[in-house]
Parts: sequence; structure tokens; C-alpha cells
Amino acid sequence: MSVKLKKAKKEDMHILWKMQVAAFQGLLDKYHDYDMSPAAESYERILQKYDFEGTAYYFIIADGVHVGGIKIVDKKDGSRKRISPIWIMPEYRSKGYAQQAIIAAEQIYGSDNWALDTILQEPGNIHLYEKLGYKRTGKTDKISAIMDIIYFEKN
Repeated sequence: MSVKLKKAKKEDMHILWKMQVAAFQGLLDKYHDYDMSPAAESYERILQKYDFEGTAYYFIIADGVHVGGIKIVDKKDGSRKRISPIWIMPEYRSKGYAQQAIIAAEQIYGSDNWALDTILQEPGNIHLYEKLGYKRTGKTDKISAIMDIIYFEKN
């Protein structure tokens, strides 16, 4: 398995946005979190984020195929680098691509001083992050009766 990150250009963003919406649609249907879900994010909003200082979007490529995406925020000011979001398209899940993509991001940006969050009710996500050395901060936000966000850091 060969996973690489390819930095997205502005002209790639429509494709990346469509992938993001498709990848997160199942979670949006499950939790109905229209304010937070990447599946509910508009194309215009993603274009705004693309231009934010320290923000980079990447395609996750496995064996020459675009299998997902990841957004990294690194303000280079000593604050924590952030993964938000990362996704693998449904047909490519459970193959280790997300793990390899995070490792690749850490090789580019450094392996310490990271932050991310995920849905507490998604144990597969929690397992992935903990396996990669991310630790729970103890902070949890209740979003709805059926969804909480849990926060992680890696030093």
C-alpha cells in the first residue's frame, strides 16, 4: 500500500469539495449536524478556507487513486497544528489509508504539537487516533442528544 498526499490547488477544490460531501454524507444522515458537518459545508466556504493563512488541502492518493482528502492548518506561530477534516471515500475505507495519510502529514509538518477532534460515538475514529499516539484532552462538547465531540492532542 502506497499512500501519498498531493497538495490541492485552488482549481482542484471543487473536486475535493464533492469528495468531502460524499464522504461525510453518512454521518450527516446519522447525526443531522447541519451546522458542523463537512457534508453540509458549501463550496464557497471551502474556497474561503483554502485562502486562510496556514491552511492546506491535500488529496489522499493510494496506488494512483484519489481515495480521500485532508485539511491541515499550521499557523507556524507555535499553536497546535490541526487536522480538520480528514476523510476516506466509503469504497476505500478500512484499508489503512487514513492512518497512512496522517503519518504522511506528520512527516511533512512534524510529528508533534497536533490537535484534532472527532465524534465520540464513532469508535473507529477514536481507535485510529489513539493508535497514532493522539491522547484525549478530557474536553467533550455535547452537540445533540445523540452526538458529542471529543478532543485529542499529540505532543
